[in-house]
Amino acid sequence: MLNKKFTLNVLSAFALTLVTNAVFALTPAEQTGLNISIEAKKRDIGWQDSSADMLMLLRNKQGQESIREIKIKSLEVLNDGDKSLTIFNKPRDVKGTAFLSFSHPVAADDQWLFLPALKRVKRISSRNKSGPFMGSEFAFEDLSSFEVDKYSYKYLNDEEVNGVMSFKVEQYPVDENSGYTRRIVWLDKLEYRAQKIDFYDRKDSLLKTLSFTDYKQYLGQYWRADVQSMVNHQNGKSTELRWSNYQFKTNLKDSDFNRNSLKRAR
Repeated sequence: MLNKKFTLNVLSAFALTLVTNAVFALTPAEQTGLNISIEAKKRDIGWQDSSADMLMLLRNKQGQESIREIKIKSLEVLNDGDKSLTIFNKPRDVKGTAFLSFSHPVAADDQWLFLPALKRVKRISSRNKSGPFMGSEFAFEDLSSFEVDKYSYKYLNDEEVNGVMSFKVEQYPVDENSGYTRRIVWLDKLEYRAQKIDFYDRKDSLLKTLSFTDYKQYLGQYWRADVQSMVNHQNGKSTELRWSNYQFKTNLKDSDFNRNSLKRAR
């Protein structure tokens, strides 16, 4: 059952966002883009915590492939962004590597990487969030949870993607250290699930496209894509994430997500 206190607090934050933006007289397209994004976030609250297995497939321009086996744990946080712990299990050269991320709606995210070969925890600087994560085509900032206040918005039009009619919304990062000038996101009109995201670099050139496929619903409410494919249009490389074994409400605690948990992660 959805935690009522949690829901009310989150919705109150959304209401504050609407009021704050109204003061600055958003255009109809900006207000519509904001409203769509708020609705998408509202539909994905109350899952509390989750864990999942993931295969990360790295492909170079020539199509050569390497595979990594990963465990992901996530914690939903009241009045803040989500927390996540990413643990690499295979192959041997990355085994034991762990990544901890605390997302925040407005402030810079807190992120740390544990490198077992060095036996130390490295903090990821805000200025380095646009760098590649573990040699993949995902940047560190791509691994943060979606928070409404991280962007300003503009609704563009409706468009069919993956065979479904979708809202097409432009998002502009608020963080001055973002590696992107903007993102264009397609959200299907029925369930508000992300279907595709185009990322534009600091020169406003198309850099990457992230596609979401094979959605499944959990707990009768929460949708997760089994496959996420990131294609880099500028270097010809790609990274595919294949998710499996989702579990929700497993009683993960805040103490499972701290710097000490990086070193003992399994």
